[in-house]
Amino acid sequence: MSTQVHDNVKQYYGSRLESTCDLQTSAACSLPCRPMPKSAIEALNLVHPEVTKRFFGCGLPVPEKLQGCRILDLGSGSGRDCYALSKLVGETGHVTGIDMTEELILVSRKYIPYHQEKFGFEKPNTTFLQGYMEKLTAAGVENDSMDIIVSNCVICLCPDKKTVLREAYKVLKEGGELYYSDMYASNVVPDHLKEDSVLWGEGMGGSLYWRDFISLVQEVGFSTPHLISASHIEVHNCELKKKAGDISYASGTYRLFKLPKKLEMSSGIVTYKGTVPDYPCQLEFDSSHCFKKDVALQVDGEMAAILQCSRFSPDFCIQKYGHLSPFLLADNLGSSVKQCSKTGKAPGGCGET
Repeated sequence: MSTQVHDNVKQYYGSRLESTCDLQTSAACSLPCRPMPKSAIEALNLVHPEVTKRFFGCGLPVPEKLQGCRILDLGSGSGRDCYALSKLVGETGHVTGIDMTEELILVSRKYIPYHQEKFGFEKPNTTFLQGYMEKLTAAGVENDSMDIIVSNCVICLCPDKKTVLREAYKVLKEGGELYYSDMYASNVVPDHLKEDSVLWGEGMGGSLYWRDFISLVQEVGFSTPHLISASHIEVHNCELKKKAGDISYASGTYRLFKLPKKLEMSSGIVTYKGTVPDYPCQLEFDSSHCFKKDVALQVDGEMAAILQCSRFSPDFCIQKYGHLSPFLLADNLGSSVKQCSKTGKAPGGCGET
């Protein structure tokens, strides 16, 4: 089945779809639930129009603090996200895109010199590999080599999602992040819908039931997924909508991390320093954690570990909960309560877990 699915997807995106307008759902039109930073907007506006025309994603996987990072884009398509990210990582960073569809790889490679000149870089900082997400090592991606992996509405097109996630886990460095958008189903998609090539090509046939997604990524070894944003996807084609029946679809962007296996996790008090570029006042880490500058918040052990082991470590003051004196603990939590009183929320609503 895997080979047949891959062939169908190649044909669907390589030949059948000419532009975003050819999609039968609103996936590529889904708007982010929170404003993009100015740097990301500027980077997207510099991407060549032909590259943007053949964009088929369902979100905007652009995490924070990218300068100098090594990024891998799973299912990079025409290269839109890769080129935007290559501007944000700068000349000291590098972005690698991998896609199995020859037609899209040719489009993405065609514009490497264009974007190098557009961004004013002395040499290109993008590479595009033709290969499979299920076989990253075979495609030339080394284990423990990437700071960040992104993907935009492509894992739903893969028949073996567990293998994709395992490969992603292998090539990430410890403390690295998988930050990606995908389509999710409100119920388990039945087998007969998975056999429909158009439903699969649109992401509907292969979408994971969202609860299965959470258990799957944790089984592979990743941290708990943290939801960034989500939006409902409309199915424009009446025939496809009828086939889907009671199943509804949503676009969701999550971030999850590869943490050291023997790391001791302990809840703590964290204080954001305001040092992440574009976020001097507050960092909206996910839909539940908004870190305000100089405001101390209590977080659980896993979140404390994420902030301690990832690229965000220099941007936070982190103290283990059990190691704080009663007086310091009272001062820290007092600051948090004071901040929450300004917003009218309980302490847990300002980013505590």
